[in-house]
Amino acid sequence: MTSSNSSRSTLLSLITKCLLSSTVMLMAASLQGDWLFLYFNIKRHMDSNWSYNGTVQQSFAQFSGYFKDLPTIWLSSCLVGYGIYFAVGGFLHFYFYVGKRDKPDEWKCQPTKWLSRELELDEIKVGCLSLLSSNTLSALVVTYIVNGGPCTVYWTMDEYSWLWWFLQWPVIFIYQDYSTYWNHRLYHTPFLYKNFHKVHHRYKQPTAFSVTAIHPVEMLHIQICLMLPLFVIPVHYVPFQVIAIYTFYHGIIVHSGVDLKSFWWQPWQPDPMFHDNHHQYFHVNFGFNIFLWDKIHGTYRKKDRIYREYLFSGKGKPIHEATKEELVEELEEREAENLNAYRKTGCEKEFSEPGKPFVQEELLKRS
Repeated sequence: MTSSNSSRSTLLSLITKCLLSSTVMLMAASLQGDWLFLYFNIKRHMDSNWSYNGTVQQSFAQFSGYFKDLPTIWLSSCLVGYGIYFAVGGFLHFYFYVGKRDKPDEWKCQPTKWLSRELELDEIKVGCLSLLSSNTLSALVVTYIVNGGPCTVYWTMDEYSWLWWFLQWPVIFIYQDYSTYWNHRLYHTPFLYKNFHKVHHRYKQPTAFSVTAIHPVEMLHIQICLMLPLFVIPVHYVPFQVIAIYTFYHGIIVHSGVDLKSFWWQPWQPDPMFHDNHHQYFHVNFGFNIFLWDKIHGTYRKKDRIYREYLFSGKGKPIHEATKEELVEELEEREAENLNAYRKTGCEKEFSEPGKPFVQEELLKRS
C-alpha cells in the first residue's frame, strides 16, 4: 500500500510539473511577441500567394512597405502578450502564493519573506510598461522581416547546409546567454544600477511577474542584443524561435521564487534558487541559462563572503572583514533561505548545508 501511494504521489508530482512547465512555456512565447514569428511562418506555409524577397533595392516606398500592417500586428502582439501575461502569471501566483501560502517551506525559495502588497502591484505596473516596449519592438522587427526587409533569416532548409542548421543552435544560445551575462554585469555598475537596474531589484523576493519588471530602456537594450543574430549571421527561424522561447521560459521560472529544479538533461541550467540569491544579495550570480559564466569570472556566490547592494564588484566581501552590523544582517538573510531549494550535489552542495555557522562564529569573535 505504501509503495502504491508513493508511486501515485510521484506520478501526480510529474504531471503537475509538466502542466506547470507547459503553462510557463505559453507565457514565455508571449513575453516579447515571439508567437508572431510562429504565426507568420505557419501562414507562410499555408498561403500559396505568400511572397518573400530579402534582396529588394531599398527606396522610401520599399522601406515603408516593410512595415505594412504594422498597426494590426502591434495590436495583436500586445493583446496576446498581455492576455497570456496575466493568465499564466496569475495562475502561477494563485497556485503557489495563494493556494500554498500556508506551506511555504515546501516550495518557496525564501519561505519567511514575502513581497509587500504594494511591491506586488508595483512589479505588475512596471512589468506592463516594459511589456509594451518589448512587444512594440517585436512587432516592428517581425513586420519588417515578414514584409521582406533585408535580414539574415532564412526559411527553407536547402538555403544552407544541415551542418550549419545544427551548429547554429549552440552558437545562438551561447552568444545570447554570454552577452546577456555581460549586459547584466554592465547594469550592475554604479551609474547604470542606480539609474536603471535598481528598478528590478526592488523585488528581493521575486515572483513570476518580476520577469518583465525592468526599466524599459534596459529591456529594449537586452532585447536588441538578443535579436542581433537575425541581421548578422544566417539564422533559420526554427532554432532562433525555440531558443528564444526556452530563454524566456527559464526567465519566468528563475524569477518565480518557487523551487522548480531544472530537468536532468539541463546540467548547464541553474535552478531558481541561483537567481533568487541574485535578488536577495544583489551583485552576485549574474548568469541566466548557464551558471558557468559566474564560475569562470568569479561572480558565483561564495559561502564565506557577504554581498550587499553597496558592494558593486560582484566579488562581495570576506566575512572576516564585515562589520558587526553587516554580520547581523547576513545572519538574517541566511536564515531566510530554503536550504532544500539547493541541490545536494555540484556547485550548490555547500549551500544545501546551513550557512549560519560561518556568520555566528565570526560574531562570537566580535563579542
